[in-house]
Amino acid sequence: MTDAELDRLVAQIGDEFVARLGKPVAAPAAASVATGGYDAPSAPSATASGPGDARLAAMIDHTLLRADATKAEILQVCQEARTHGFASVCVNSGWVALVARELRGTSVKTCTVVGFPLGAMSTAGKVFEAEEAIRCGATEVDMVMAVGLLRAGEDLAVEKDIRAVAEACHRGGAILKVILETALLNDTQKVTACKLSMAAGADFVKTSTGFSKGGATAADIALMRGTVGPGIGVKASGGIRGLSDARTMIAAGASRIGASASVRIVQESAAK
Repeated sequence: MTDAELDRLVAQIGDEFVARLGKPVAAPAAASVATGGYDAPSAPSATASGPGDARLAAMIDHTLLRADATKAEILQVCQEARTHGFASVCVNSGWVALVARELRGTSVKTCTVVGFPLGAMSTAGKVFEAEEAIRCGATEVDMVMAVGLLRAGEDLAVEKDIRAVAEACHRGGAILKVILETALLNDTQKVTACKLSMAAGADFVKTSTGFSKGGATAADIALMRGTVGPGIGVKASGGIRGLSDARTMIAAGASRIGASASVRIVQESAAK
């Protein structure tokens, strides 16, 4: 696929997202899969650097999940998100209240992670963490699936775990992205994880935490998009370090990008 074709694809996805504006964030779980009820990024802010760049920025979750992240660094990513019009700022739950305050009055969402990065905590713990984050201002929640249960064939337990968090998110007006940790799964397990996420009412499926042995690949994105169809979002995360990586994921079917290199991506886009 040529650069021009990828630019047109980004523009097409951006236009579709803008057309979805005003759709309720908290779609009922049963309707989420059938109607594509996942939340679309809001329209880029006036400070975003250009039409193509703005569309791309509105697909990016600007992410800072390092354990040693400082308050100054969190404030910096919030400022960067406001400047470029990113879809969200994604942080650990302890920073949610600060981020929500910093982003108030902008189109940028507050995103957090639950059960991160292992996914091995109890369902009740995940639900509490999600509810507390939403109370503090999160409108998007990225939960780590119970990877070990999936690998053991405990499909019902995996679906129940996701459903409990999805219901908590939707009650609070937030959307749920389910992190599969694709580097730990074979293709059959990835397909099963996508199907269970859909059945449980998730709004997105997501590749990776970025803290395991591998991140997003175009093959995984294509497999996930082929499994879930157009009904819910697909987020590529982990190892996306520049514009070329982002374009590759979008071409494969990603509707959201999670990256800490978000500023570099949009600067490269603007330079082109």
